[in-house]
Amino acid sequence: MSHEIELKLALGTQGPEALRRHPLLTGLPPRAQRLGNTYFDTVEGDLEAARMALRLRRIDGRLLQTVKTRGEGGGGLSRRGEWEWEVSGPGLDLDGLRDLPPAALGQEVLTRLVPRFTTDFHRETREIDHAGARIEVALDEGEILADGRRVTIRELELELKAGDPEALWSLAEALAGSVPLRPADTSKAARGSALLSGEWRLPEGDTPSAWLHRAVVALDALADSGNDDWRQAARHALSELAATSDGATGEAARRLAEALSTPDWLTATFGLAMVRLARRLPADRPLS
Repeated sequence: MSHEIELKLALGTQGPEALRRHPLLTGLPPRAQRLGNTYFDTVEGDLEAARMALRLRRIDGRLLQTVKTRGEGGGGLSRRGEWEWEVSGPGLDLDGLRDLPPAALGQEVLTRLVPRFTTDFHRETREIDHAGARIEVALDEGEILADGRRVTIRELELELKAGDPEALWSLAEALAGSVPLRPADTSKAARGSALLSGEWRLPEGDTPSAWLHRAVVALDALADSGNDDWRQAARHALSELAATSDGATGEAARRLAEALSTPDWLTATFGLAMVRLARRLPADRPLS
């Protein structure tokens, strides 16, 4: 098992091109890949309920099977357990799954696993040395498909390969200066489940970090559903964060809530402020 530490950022429509033009990345040759993924769960959603994800990934002529456990974090930063190995296919390697420790993968669950949704996207990866750390910068563009419905994938993942996790925040701030982006807390697997069910559920807000997490998930829901009620939910969560926080944290949350009063809120200024706010608060929430 490995532990994945990454910072996930959702990009605006112009984000990918702005990212490619950023001075920190222009001199780094990208590696381009096409990734096709099928996610599995029971019809009842046993793995989702355990905040786990199971997928088969087609990449470079190989088939990889991956299990990810529930994450902890917030404001885009997450830490997850991950098992990945190559399989012969075409279906799941059930024997390999039986050997894993996560309790949700018991024999009774394994017999009921079925394909639930797919993701198909183009990935550009670059590696950068930044603030004493080695970081993989992955730009994903494509779509999630579930039961005839689809949503766009346009996101950036900064994965720590070596060094201090604080370097992820430093790089995110550097990129956010000119790239319209924002923290994102919802995994592709959780987005696929929401697309399949047609339902988004917000986490409770009871502490500053929890209110921020609620705001970020509401913006994730807004991006995929197009329902403007989620923008208002994010605005309310940030207002609650402002009301329960002093000093710079409260003022930053208040300004972000104000920015969400208009539909064209995702600017580089907004994204940089939100990344800085997320960096200031502890990343300690259960994630999907």
